[in-house]
Amino acid sequence: MVYPIEREILDRFMFGTARGDLDEVIVIEEKRDFIETMMRDILFRHPRAPRIVGKVNEDGSTLFSRFGELDVDSVTRGLAGRLARHGVDAAQAWLDRKAARGTRIELPLAVRTPYFCSGCPHNSSTKVSPDTLVGAGIGCHAMVLLMDPRQVGDVAGVTQMGGEGAQWLGMAPFVTADHFVQNVGDGTFMHSGSLALRAAVASGENVTYKLLYNGTVAMTGGQDPVGAMSLPRLTSLLIDEGVKRVVVTSDDPHRTRSLRLPSTVEVRHRDEMLDVQTELASVPGVTVLIHDQHCAAEKRRKRKRGTMETPKTRVMINERICEGCGDCGEKSNCLSVHPVSTEFGRKTRIDQSSCNLDLSCLKGDCPSFVTVTPGTKRQPVRAQDIPASDVPTPRLRAMRDTFSLRVTGIGGTGVVTVSQVLATAAVLDGRWAKTVDMTGLAQKGGAVVSDVKVSSHPAEQAAKVASDDCDLYLVCDPLVGTDPVNLKVAAAEKTVAVVSTTQIPTGLMVIDTTVGFPAAAQVHSAIDSRVARAVYLDSGAVSTALFGDEQYANMLMVGAAYQTGALSISAESIERAIELNGVAVSANTQAFRRGRQVVADPDAVTAVLDALHGRDDAGTEPGDAARRAVDAVGITGDLARTVAIRYDELTAYADERYAREYLDVVRRAHTEAGDAGLTDAIARNLYKLMAYKDEYEVARLTADPDFASQVAEQFGDDAKVAVRLHPPTLRALGKKEKMSL
Repeated sequence: MVYPIEREILDRFMFGTARGDLDEVIVIEEKRDFIETMMRDILFRHPRAPRIVGKVNEDGSTLFSRFGELDVDSVTRGLAGRLARHGVDAAQAWLDRKAARGTRIELPLAVRTPYFCSGCPHNSSTKVSPDTLVGAGIGCHAMVLLMDPRQVGDVAGVTQMGGEGAQWLGMAPFVTADHFVQNVGDGTFMHSGSLALRAAVASGENVTYKLLYNGTVAMTGGQDPVGAMSLPRLTSLLIDEGVKRVVVTSDDPHRTRSLRLPSTVEVRHRDEMLDVQTELASVPGVTVLIHDQHCAAEKRRKRKRGTMETPKTRVMINERICEGCGDCGEKSNCLSVHPVSTEFGRKTRIDQSSCNLDLSCLKGDCPSFVTVTPGTKRQPVRAQDIPASDVPTPRLRAMRDTFSLRVTGIGGTGVVTVSQVLATAAVLDGRWAKTVDMTGLAQKGGAVVSDVKVSSHPAEQAAKVASDDCDLYLVCDPLVGTDPVNLKVAAAEKTVAVVSTTQIPTGLMVIDTTVGFPAAAQVHSAIDSRVARAVYLDSGAVSTALFGDEQYANMLMVGAAYQTGALSISAESIERAIELNGVAVSANTQAFRRGRQVVADPDAVTAVLDALHGRDDAGTEPGDAARRAVDAVGITGDLARTVAIRYDELTAYADERYAREYLDVVRRAHTEAGDAGLTDAIARNLYKLMAYKDEYEVARLTADPDFASQVAEQFGDDAKVAVRLHPPTLRALGKKEKMSL
């Protein structure tokens, strides 16, 4: 469309047709009504002007929304309603029949929102004291709008780029609060945020700008900030602008001080950030707290490329000591601090594959943390490569004019790569392919949805899959896949779903121990009710077991989808597209083939996993003496195993007499209450009470050979381990940080 609209073109369209003048024009455009308004302006007072509608109908009701996405479904609904006004009811009746089929889920089982990267400096820089009023910033800072106020403060809105803090200038005279904290990044500040700070200085209001100096425009791909200044020059500029006080916090104060900042600028460690904010809040006028820490995503890229040194220290958690209290997640706000379910309840585990080695999870008093200097790692055992001929060729679904696929997953795990590989493979098969990737803030761990349409001819249609029009629904994350906004494309009569059951925690699950994953039955129910067939597999666990890394899970899912027969693209072209992509070609090809094998011959995959790692699905098992003691008091079934395991543990904690005291209480509950659920709760919680983790129990579990074996398995037999403890006596004497023993 020519902008602005040319009068002669519009006249030919409106009045120069063989059918004569148009009676009505329906304008469909994203967001605001630019074209609709221009048409009305040009045709104002024209005697033969047609009726023009777009955003609203004549009665003011919404036709096409000014907000959100204008997708196929919303356009279809709008047109159906408009046609019904002219007596054409078939389209609306068709929509009504679709809506009447079955009961749709109104709310997602759990929401996966974007979050700061593991080790991101925002995890430290956005923390504030309770009841602090905060202004969100542009870019990654905007994610505070989606986070728990306990982590990021009470957020009072967000402005356009260059207006950061301006909302406070208007609010301040009318509220009782006398201070405001405004987040801003260095890229935004260089772009136009400096103007907002200058306005704040001129206003005389009390504002602390928290400026993250991370050297990167991370949100849009890791570019260097345009007009970037060195830290000494930036601090000098702030002083010259009239800022009352400037303090720099840093994850490495020695490095920051070596930059030779102005003498009036103080450098403090990032652990003192809340103290610094309290001090600056008491200073009248505008103050600035600069946090100097490199972008975690860029650190990761540079370490992979060998342009930045990788720290040698790793963090590990002794899960037997851990009580799953969530303190480390609250302190670090880090997505690599994974909650996990174990025999002894919720525990916490560091996800080594995503950890960016920020070490902020070491804060707090928890004695379960150890730091490890890796030694000579054991040679990982890998599954042997399998040729394509070892996997039977499935019977593929007959290709219609158009094949529609939706992939749902998590940002940063390769969902977009999957869609591009499949689109390339379709082209190699001689077909046409269209893709659309809906990422938003998802490169930071949020939801990603990619649609792929494959056609036998260059059809003029939207790439996005419409409701009830999906042939293959590939779910790489169960939370994103069960969101009704994404699941609406499935149709019970034709859609095949291939679903990963791997549980990756959301940001809220990391910091709040009361939030957990929905039950597997809920996930199955939500998907099974909307599809013709569903295949489920724990792709993350299988990928890790076969290849030593979870990053191949999505390609394993593609293989499983192909083997179901629902993916109408040839295996040869998919493998060729993997080759053309040029990243970990051999491993990704094998992941694709193993995914096929999971569906075609699951017993063969199980045999491979058993050969690699042995059968460990039994988990913790009690000894013979404990089993006999429990059997003797008449406890049977799953409860007997639960009690016997804890009997063994209490014997190790103290002695057998102590364990028999425990067993006697459980026996009485079992006999007198007669309620298996109540007895199980007593057995588990009485054990936690009796096995109280004092200094002696922490020492016993730290020296446990099983934990030493876990360390050796991950980091080598000669790895150096340091236990991180914060003894209460030394803390009372003023020692603020953990000791390394």
